[in-house]
Amino acid sequence: MKIVIHPAVEADRLDAFRAAAPGVEFVVAATAAEAEAAMPGADGFLGKITPAMLARADRLRWVQAFTASLEHYIFPALVDHPCILSNTRGLFGDVIADQVMGYVLGFARNLHIYARRQAERRYEPEGGSAARVDFASGPGVVNAMDRATIHLPRATMGIVGMGGIGLEIARRASAFGMTIRGVDRRAERIERPAHVDRIEGVDRLDDLLGWADFVVIAAPHTPETERLFDADRIAKLRPSSYLINIGRGAIVVLDDLVEALRAGRIAGAALDVFEVEPLPPEHPLWDFPNVILTPHTAGYSPVVAERHRALLIDNVGRFARGETPRNVVDKALWF
Repeated sequence: MKIVIHPAVEADRLDAFRAAAPGVEFVVAATAAEAEAAMPGADGFLGKITPAMLARADRLRWVQAFTASLEHYIFPALVDHPCILSNTRGLFGDVIADQVMGYVLGFARNLHIYARRQAERRYEPEGGSAARVDFASGPGVVNAMDRATIHLPRATMGIVGMGGIGLEIARRASAFGMTIRGVDRRAERIERPAHVDRIEGVDRLDDLLGWADFVVIAAPHTPETERLFDADRIAKLRPSSYLINIGRGAIVVLDDLVEALRAGRIAGAALDVFEVEPLPPEHPLWDFPNVILTPHTAGYSPVVAERHRALLIDNVGRFARGETPRNVVDKALWF
């Protein structure tokens, strides 16, 4: 059995692959040309395969991507090829969910506003001086402070994409008492956790948007999700709702989001991914006080590299033993 690796991996990772699959020949290709030359006779491939490499393959059965996202990986010949393709999904769920709840708590407690006021040395509660709690008002009195914050146990979250990341987001949101619903292309295959009110098909997306206080996009970039959140879809959100995107930048049309924010048609947005990255410094999103922008860092964590290594080693061993690797994807759907 022969497995080609490109780009090259470090020596200790190669040693771990060899330990997981004794007797397998590993060819580490430093260049694309070396990888192409090694493809005849290859049973497996780890890394970034290209059309030219695939064209040289005569018995390829498995391709392992080093990434979870596949929008820059898939090409027509690979979709049509009989080999199976696996990715590295499942490494980021808890890490990204933490960031989502950071956004939610920020909006709920106005932390995004106070961070700006700190830089301006302004000691001012949101809503102005009238926002101070007046305990003499008696119970049940609604004051400016009540209007300026969000009580999460009374808030709703709608999650678009109930895969590993979406389910982890739901688990954390439930700890804050939020009511949670989700939509997913494969809703019928997902076992609904007790803390999730319902998981429905994408045909219920518009209903979800009109219901949720916080809409979280946790879907992958696929032909079906590209530009899914355009002006018409964003208009389904309520003026009091917040849009959060930690999925893929291509899902949200930024010009349409900017127009919705300018018109006050949504309460705010938090974005970690963008149609164009890095987001240009002249982009109008930078100027909105009700927008939180992070530079594609939701998946950052010291644990991810460890998980990535462990997954690849495990899949190499599985393939060598004739077992199905983890995370096999539907190539036509890109996930």
